[in-house]
Amino acid sequence: MVEHVVMVGAGFSGAVIGRALADEGFKVTVLDARDHVAGNCHTARDADTGVMVHTYGPHIFHTDDTQVWDYVTGFSTFEPYKNRVKSTSQGQVFSLPINLHTINQFFGKTMRPQEARDFIAAQAEDIADPQTFEEQALAFVGRPLYEAFFKGYTEKQWGCSPRDLPASILKRLPVRFNYDDNYFFHAHQGMPSEGYTVLVERILDHPNIDVHLNTEFDPNKGHSYDHVFWSGALDGYFGYAKGRLGYRTLDFEEFHHEGDWQGCAVMNYGDPDVGHTRITEHKHFSPWESHEGSVLYRESARACGPEDIPYYPIRLVEEKALLADYVTSAEAERNVTFVGRLGTYRYLDMDVTIREALDCAQAFLAARKAGTPAPVFSKAPL
Repeated sequence: MVEHVVMVGAGFSGAVIGRALADEGFKVTVLDARDHVAGNCHTARDADTGVMVHTYGPHIFHTDDTQVWDYVTGFSTFEPYKNRVKSTSQGQVFSLPINLHTINQFFGKTMRPQEARDFIAAQAEDIADPQTFEEQALAFVGRPLYEAFFKGYTEKQWGCSPRDLPASILKRLPVRFNYDDNYFFHAHQGMPSEGYTVLVERILDHPNIDVHLNTEFDPNKGHSYDHVFWSGALDGYFGYAKGRLGYRTLDFEEFHHEGDWQGCAVMNYGDPDVGHTRITEHKHFSPWESHEGSVLYRESARACGPEDIPYYPIRLVEEKALLADYVTSAEAERNVTFVGRLGTYRYLDMDVTIREALDCAQAFLAARKAGTPAPVFSKAPL
């Protein structure tokens, strides 16, 4: 008898797992409450300008995982793309991540790499074991650069003092002592030429996969599926019975312009008296295209309410305690696997999401072959 599984959510997690199981002969139903696939990676053409818009904010694909890169490029042509972020701070425009140009411009110097290393080392504060975001930044680059590029931006993004955030948030941000302004350093970087939604649609294009949009799934109402893959919010699966896990959400103020408004894809705003965190100009995410008109998002972050789209899991002490309670409840469930960013309450880049989805599908198939229970989580949240 053919097993029938359901993917709750048509983002990368549901699509990749669903395709892997469909290839093995499973009947797969994919449900999504929205009217499109691809989740927060959804892209669509603006009707007036023709610009490919990243509806829920920009997503740049970057990875060192060659298998994941081969997987996505097997469904879509990817165009080369380098993420070169700028930041407006203290009345000037700087290049991010902090690099030799940023350092020389900010301090009005013409230092060579080793001179800049020594200079920044002298700026850095002697903090042996940084525990907070602020301590990590001060030990990393010193107070002037911290206050110009990290302090105000972080307060706006997270809605709290950098003293209240863990040091781990900052550890993945590079400082370069050369003039390389490519934000990422991964071997594979690019953008799908037709957008992420077309890419996910192609992953889901399989005779064993049935997709239903504008469709909710209520785990409490019973179902006839042999297994459920849940990529919605972990606390949402349990009806938020223990309380809501904390997230930050994003607001986008869309505006249009004829011509080129800011000359780059992403402009950060580090000054605390500027309400938004950044402005994104979407035609610059597709530099191989040409458009006279332009679509821009003025982006701001705030606490996520019950009706908002969750973007960034907060994962501070209070949330981790609540998360542990939900993990205990999840481990008592049968025939359900929690996957993806929301299902495991972790911030995941796209490549990591796809890697975990591929691994999750293989773990599920191995469990079925061995006659053992499938894993409850694609990756442990704690």
